[in-house]
Amino acid sequence: MSGTPSLRFVDEYRDPELVRSLVAEIQRRAADAPLKIMEVCGGHTHAIYRHGLEDLLPPSIDLVHGPGCPVCVIPMGRIDDALAIARHPGVIFTTFGDMMRVPSSRGSLLDAKAQGADVRFVYSPLDALKIARHTPDRQVVFFAIGFETTAPSTAATLLRARSEGVRNFSVFCNHVTIVPAIKAILDSPGMQIDGFIGPGHVSTIIGTQPFAFIPAQYRRPIVISGFEPADILQALVMILRQRERGTAEVENQYARVVRPEGNRRALAVIGETMALRPYFEWRGLGFITCSALKLRPEFADFDAEVRFEVPGVRVTDPKACQCGEVLKGTIKPWQCRVFGTACTPDRPIGTCMVSPEGACAAYFNYGRYSLSGRVRREPTGPTPT
Repeated sequence: MSGTPSLRFVDEYRDPELVRSLVAEIQRRAADAPLKIMEVCGGHTHAIYRHGLEDLLPPSIDLVHGPGCPVCVIPMGRIDDALAIARHPGVIFTTFGDMMRVPSSRGSLLDAKAQGADVRFVYSPLDALKIARHTPDRQVVFFAIGFETTAPSTAATLLRARSEGVRNFSVFCNHVTIVPAIKAILDSPGMQIDGFIGPGHVSTIIGTQPFAFIPAQYRRPIVISGFEPADILQALVMILRQRERGTAEVENQYARVVRPEGNRRALAVIGETMALRPYFEWRGLGFITCSALKLRPEFADFDAEVRFEVPGVRVTDPKACQCGEVLKGTIKPWQCRVFGTACTPDRPIGTCMVSPEGACAAYFNYGRYSLSGRVRREPTGPTPT
């Protein structure tokens, strides 16, 4: 990390003096020319605005949001498919809580529950498997979503279901992969990203090596970061140092958790149970080649898309919703026509306002309604908590 100390312990990455020194270094190293840095992960977006980190940065540094929110990138057509399965007679449809209110052309899963469908939220796929064991006369479906971070838990549950012979359990697989999405953003016409704060959670599984194409092909630095304020500020320092040196590398600020090779056992169970889809639709990014996972043919008995008939129809987003532009980093949430008015967390139009990792939810919850809301503070001012 070229002279940057690794933050390993709580008293290090929550040290107020360290935060002040990192802010001072960012202020010192930042040039007058604009610098656009994308935080790929929605968890970083929420940390930035929860702790007020943007207010500590010089005006030349512009943080933009990426596609690293798994709920946000699921297109409306896939929610329609989920509703079709959930409304099937005899089905218990299980899902994570943040998917319950995601809108589609036919309502949400919460609406389906109110209308009589047996929709239940669970904390893990193992909870869904437990329900299947206890209700052998019902078909139990788990709505699997997430990046490589959550795919291993789905994979391990599939292996357990097969070993236990649980035949009334299936998975509606919507796991996506982060690297093709980043590449699609970099290849977008007119897209200017100067560097990336890389996704910490995904990297615990896939490691740092898959991101090598960013500096190799696009000459952009990327720093894998943790989620504490000092982590994110240190990642920004590391990006600025690379730019001063005129280099572009993959660096790992989150070394206390992330290894270059990732988690080999987790990758193995994913590979045993899942394969890449030829293409998959992303909200705002369209169809991206090899960007999502499906169950392998050996697990067809556990594949909800094989077991149930699903519409599989592409559904256009509401015209008023600009989630796609937010996910690509081309606009800020407050620039959306319906942000904070017709679209709120209580009555969301788009997924970015629903998910706890969504950029619109972060802006709404932490009062970021416009650029004028940014109040600049000196590096010696109040420390984010």
